[in-house]
Amino acid sequence: MSGTYALLALPFFAAVAVVAVLAGVVAARRARALGRRVSVGRRLALVTALVAGVVLLLMTIVFDNVIVTLRIVAYDPALISGAKIGAIPVEDLAYSIAAIVLLPSLWVLFDRPARPSQEEEPSR
Repeated sequence: MSGTYALLALPFFAAVAVVAVLAGVVAARRARALGRRVSVGRRLALVTALVAGVVLLLMTIVFDNVIVTLRIVAYDPALISGAKIGAIPVEDLAYSIAAIVLLPSLWVLFDRPARPSQEEEPSR
């Protein structure tokens, strides 16, 4: 049992980690620039991400078990680690886990921060 599928996921996890760290730095700088403490809103964002992540993982486990059990998808036993959740190898969850981290990180990076409202100039 070589775990080749798990090794294939490592470069993706490395890229996701880099993007997540970058997003954290950007979010902290934006908060400081607006004069807010960095921790403001962090708890809500964390809870939201955890709930969405758990839902995504549960849905992945259910539907992947269905497609593996129906033999729509098959995994070579020589290429998996051997650890399974139902009929699916745990490596099958790698991309869902990466998405749970990557999507909020990209949201932070591509979000345009709100500019402070400028007083309207009198019309001429």
